[in-house]
Parts: sequence; structure tokens; C-alpha cells
Amino acid sequence: MHALHDLNGATIAFDLDGTLVDTAPDLVGSLNAILAEESLPALPFDEVRLMVGRGARALLERGFAAAGAPLDAEHAPALVQRFIDLYLTRIADESAPFPGVVETLTDLKAAGARLVVCTNKLTHLSVALLDATGLTPFFDAVVGADSAPAAKPDGRHVAAAVAAVGGDVARAVMVGDSINDALGARNAGVPSVLVSFGYTEDPVETLGGDLVIHSFLDVPNACITLLASCPAANTGL
Repeated sequence: MHALHDLNGATIAFDLDGTLVDTAPDLVGSLNAILAEESLPALPFDEVRLMVGRGARALLERGFAAAGAPLDAEHAPALVQRFIDLYLTRIADESAPFPGVVETLTDLKAAGARLVVCTNKLTHLSVALLDATGLTPFFDAVVGADSAPAAKPDGRHVAAAVAAVGGDVARAVMVGDSINDALGARNAGVPSVLVSFGYTEDPVETLGGDLVIHSFLDVPNACITLLASCPAANTGL
């Protein structure tokens, strides 16, 4: 049986949307509000849920395409900014941490692990979401896509997040839900844990993570297992 003290001094980097927090309700609501402003039909939640997690521009592009009106490149920057402004007003109206997140983060902090958020979400949106959901005190740093040399799947994002909390990639784990998390970790030479309840249109088992878990409560044991074995190979991206 693993002991949590085995994680003392280890760094655990977490994706945000679809890993720590179920943000789909407010993201989909914000998308549908933008579509309504553009006189386009609202999209069903179940159809849009798996579109989230890749950034505002990607969500708008896919949402507009699904509504039958491809996003116009000329007007895209203004619409992206409008979406971000609108999303900030409702960032946690319906969004909430997944079951087991608070308990697990509490245990990891008590065990002496360094915790950092490594997300392709913009940093200021990430901080606002963490504040609104009460998760901010658990993390020593938040590294959004705009705070890294390049966004996941570039390994420099994961490496920058680990470095932001004084960690070492040789004793770090990435926890996420998408292929960007799996590839970003591998490209940084860090093993990855993928959760099965996040936002991916492909089966999570096919994304290349080192371990797949079905409950956030399994994060500590998964991290201990991976840190006891060889880290993922660094492909140099």
C-alpha cells in the first residue's frame, strides 16, 4: 500500500478544465449567449461539452461551425474578446470541482507535494475560476498558456509549470484529461495521469497517458506509482 509521504517534495501539475473543474456548463452557456447575439441557434449541451478545453477561439470556431455559420476570421478577435468578457461574468455560476478534488488536494498538500495548475486557459481566467471555486489556496502557481513559452502539447509548458514551483521534471507528474496533457507531459519527460471524466472526443485510453483513472481520489496512488517507475521519454518538442 502506498503512503502519501512518498509524495513529499514531488511536483504535481494539473490541467484545469475537465480535470479539476467541470467548467462545461458555463462555457457552453457563454457560447450559446454569443450565438444568440449573432442570431444563431443555441447548441445542445451534450453536443458542445466535448468541444471545450481547447481555448476560447477553438470553442467559438467549432461552435459557429456547428451552428451552420463558420466563424469569420475578420470578426473573430472581437468575438473572442466578447466571449471572454461574458464568460468572466458567469465563470462559476454552474461550474464546480469534480468529486474528490478538494479532499485529494488537501491530502496532497498535507503530504508535502508541490501543486501547480498547467492549463491552456488564459492565466487570468484560470485564477478567476480557481478563486470562484475556492481552489486557489491549494496551488503554489498557475501557469496558463499565455504565461508559458508555448502551450501544451509543447513540453515547455509543463516544464515551465514545474519550474514555477521550484520543482524538478525528474520528480513530477502531469494530471489531465486530454491528448494535449499526455503529449505535453511526454514532451517534457514527465509521466502523465489522465482522468476518464474530462473533455475528450476520443477514448481516454487511446490518448497516450501513462495511467488512466476514473476517480479523482485515485490521483495520489497513481502519482506514487508513476514516480516509482521510469519517467516518460523526452521527445524534445
